[in-house]
Amino acid sequence: MNIGILGMPLTGKTTMFNLLTSQHKETELFSSRKGKNIGVVKVADERVDALSSTYQPKKTIHANIEIIDIPGISSDMPDKVKQEVFNQIQNVDALLVVIRVFNDSRIPGSTDPLYQVESLIYEILLRDLEVIENRIARLGESKRKLTNQEEMEKQILERCQKHLSSDQLLITQDLSEEELKLLSGFRFFTLKPVIFAINLDEKNINDNKFPNHKKFSQFIQDHQMASISVCGKLEMEINELSEEERKVFLEDLGFKETGIERLSRVLYEHLGLISFFTVGKDEVKAWTIYKGTTAIKAAGKIHSDIERGFIRAEVVRFLDFIQYKSMPKIKEKGLLNIEGKDYLIEDGDIVNFRFNV
Repeated sequence: MNIGILGMPLTGKTTMFNLLTSQHKETELFSSRKGKNIGVVKVADERVDALSSTYQPKKTIHANIEIIDIPGISSDMPDKVKQEVFNQIQNVDALLVVIRVFNDSRIPGSTDPLYQVESLIYEILLRDLEVIENRIARLGESKRKLTNQEEMEKQILERCQKHLSSDQLLITQDLSEEELKLLSGFRFFTLKPVIFAINLDEKNINDNKFPNHKKFSQFIQDHQMASISVCGKLEMEINELSEEERKVFLEDLGFKETGIERLSRVLYEHLGLISFFTVGKDEVKAWTIYKGTTAIKAAGKIHSDIERGFIRAEVVRFLDFIQYKSMPKIKEKGLLNIEGKDYLIEDGDIVNFRFNV
C-alpha cells in the first residue's frame, strides 16, 4: 500500500511526510526541489505491542504504508511541469492532500481550504480528462474494426468523460467491478481514495475552526473523502519530546494520541484496510489486507507457497488471546477456530496457516 502526498506549494506537505516517516527532509521556506521523497509510516497498533509483550520475539513488525512526497502543484505551473509531478505518484493507491489554513506572513496564497481543495481537484480532474480524451481519440483513429473489448472500453471511457465534464470525480460514479478492472490501467487520480490533512494554527487545534468549515465538510462528504485536522508545527514540537513528556503535553491539550498517530489510523481505516497477526518466538508481525480478504488470499500475503498449498487457517480472536494469554488455554476453552479457504479474515485475527507443498 502506498500513498502520495499532494498539495499546493508551502502547505506543509514535507513536514507531514517527515512526521509520518520519522525522516528529516528539507522543509525550508521557499525551497525548491525536484523529484520525490519516499518513506514508510509505521501504523500505530497497541495490539502488536501487547502480543510482542507476551511472546518476547526476536522481531516485532508493525503494519506499514509507503508514503511518497512530491513538489507542490499550482495552477500557474506549465502543463509539462504539472505532468512531470503527477507522473511521480500516478501509481499510488491513495492520495493524502495537505491543506494549509495556518497563517504565515512569509507565505503567499490563500488559506481558504475550499479554494485549495477545488483548485487541486480541478487539476487532477483535468489530468484524467486528458488521459480519457487521448485514448478515445486513438481508438477513433484506428483503421481496423475495434474488438469487443475495445468497444466496451470506449463506451466506459465516454461515460467517464461525461461524468468528469460535469465536475464529478470518477470515485462517485457507479462502476461495476468489471469496469473498474478495465479502467485500472489508466491509474485515474479521481478514482483514488482521498484523505485531507488540514494543517491548522496552534490556536485552532482544539476548536478545529477554519474558514468555510461547513462547506468544506459538505464537499468531503459529497465526494466520499475523509479528513483530519493536525497542526504540523505543534506535531514537530511533540516529536522532540520524550515519551513521558509527550504524554503530559497531550493530556494538557486534551488529546490521547498525537495528530500523526490519528492521521495514520484514519489513512488505514479510510482505505478499508485491516490487520491480522502472526505470532511466535521468532517474530510477531501485523499483516495489512483489505476488508473482505479470504483466508487463502491472506495466506498468499505471507508467501505464495502458503496460498498454493493451503490446508486450513487456525484462527484466534485477539481479545480471547489477551484474556487467556496462552494457546493451550485457548484450545481448552474451545476458542481456537479452524477455518477454510473462504473464511473472511477479520481485523485482529491471530492466524496460523497450515499448508503443504
